[in-house]
Amino acid sequence: MTPEQAARERSLGGIFVFSAYVLWGFLPLYFVSLAPTTPWEVVGWRILLSLVFCVALLAITRGWARMRVILRDRRLMLWTLLAGLLIYVNWQVFLIGTLSGHVVETSLGYFINPIATVLLGVIVLKERLRPAQWIAVGIAGLAVVVIIVAVGSVPWIALALAASFATYGLVKKRIGPSVDAVSGLTLESFWLIPIAVIQLIVVGATTGLTMGHEGAGHTVLLLLAGAITAIPLLFFSAGARRTSLTVVGILQFIAPVMQFLTGVLILGEPMPFERWIGFGLVWIAIAVFAVDSLVSSRRSRMRAIAVVPDPV
Repeated sequence: MTPEQAARERSLGGIFVFSAYVLWGFLPLYFVSLAPTTPWEVVGWRILLSLVFCVALLAITRGWARMRVILRDRRLMLWTLLAGLLIYVNWQVFLIGTLSGHVVETSLGYFINPIATVLLGVIVLKERLRPAQWIAVGIAGLAVVVIIVAVGSVPWIALALAASFATYGLVKKRIGPSVDAVSGLTLESFWLIPIAVIQLIVVGATTGLTMGHEGAGHTVLLLLAGAITAIPLLFFSAGARRTSLTVVGILQFIAPVMQFLTGVLILGEPMPFERWIGFGLVWIAIAVFAVDSLVSSRRSRMRAIAVVPDPV
């Protein structure tokens, strides 16, 4: 690959990742538009329709050979089961937060997710943090304490989202390139079929299912849940392998910024002064984290250039 082609690939990767995070940023508005559907029904349909969408993609892209390789590997199957359970928790908590008027708190979860990921690397993978990373972790922890004291309640939605998605990312890292995005989401959705069916049965027996009972427009929106789940993930997968982790790390804040603005400006969720202080601390932690990542990436590139021998 020529330098020009490599540069085009990196640019294309950045566009894919940017598109994924923008689509994820619009998710609260999409899910709010599904009212009066409950979070439990939405997740039930989301699981089943994601499976249908991914199976269709496998058929179109002829990805069955990749799937057969995964199915023969018991270790990979167990990892996809764990990934499925983690993404279920993430989806369910996100829907509960979004449809109960806590979009701002869901944005907090994704703001602190990168820091949670780093901390998980220390606990599980025994990785070592740079001083600036420890400072970012400390500031983020202080922010959570401030919010708990000021608001008078634990931001469990934010903490559950950060913990579940950080752990999900760790599992995906363990799986590595052995499981592509489409096959992975297909298996994760497959494992969750019993949960989806049980939730839909319970909702049908209690509050009643809304699918097909709230007008054609609502039905179409609900049927799009599978595509809306899978498309950003596929964009992200296509982009992440083309561009640098630094670009991915910086762009990942697009989604929570959009969710925060949606909650405050569009949905009118309250932001008392004490909550602004908590979010302000989180944003300071993010700034420290981002600057440290950029500086570290630059130093790594400089070291790599320094060890390359001159051409004879």
